[in-house]
Amino acid sequence: MKGAPEQEWNVAADETPQHQGGFRADFEVTTERGGPSYGEMIEQVRTFMDKVRYASPSPELADEVIDDLRKLNAKLDSTLVDEWTSPSGTRIDLPSRGNITLPPYEVLDGGPDGVDAVVTFRPFHLGGNGVAHGGHVAIAFDDLGGMAAALRVGRPARTAYLTVNYRSLTPLDTPLTLRTWVERHDGRKNFVRGTLHDGDRLCAELDSLFIELKPGQA
Repeated sequence: MKGAPEQEWNVAADETPQHQGGFRADFEVTTERGGPSYGEMIEQVRTFMDKVRYASPSPELADEVIDDLRKLNAKLDSTLVDEWTSPSGTRIDLPSRGNITLPPYEVLDGGPDGVDAVVTFRPFHLGGNGVAHGGHVAIAFDDLGGMAAALRVGRPARTAYLTVNYRSLTPLDTPLTLRTWVERHDGRKNFVRGTLHDGDRLCAELDSLFIELKPGQA
């Protein structure tokens, strides 16, 4: 972003971060925060989560993994910053902007007319019988629905309600097409719709309302 200060990989937390409505007021687009290996670190964590979802370790292995995780957590303790300066959620070059809490997706196109993305639910997102948990489907809709509203009005919007209608089973490990768009705009209200498809098969539909935030509103 023009005029934005240069960022270091280990950017320190600002004691008085400027933000509005739980979002960054000055959203700096950067692919450097967190360093060149940040994306691979996120991928390895996702892979670990996938394996934990299906693992049935022996007590000895569980104790070994616990010890390893404690050591890794201690290493990360020295790098913690606040949410406004964390790379998570700002790395537009990574799936889901590097946000580990979201199902990984890639935005193919986005603007005032809506957002087109490809999302893949991984083994970690298992609900049962080999398909994705409905809650994870809702999370993907919530994030990309909010993105559609923000791109439509040019400022952050918060979820007022979100209804997901599940039309068929959502497979794992399959690239799915997800689209969200503002169907109707009324003042600060953005009525957002969305669809999730596996090829031609409709997996789920979104019906939601996102409220445009006033300046400084939380």
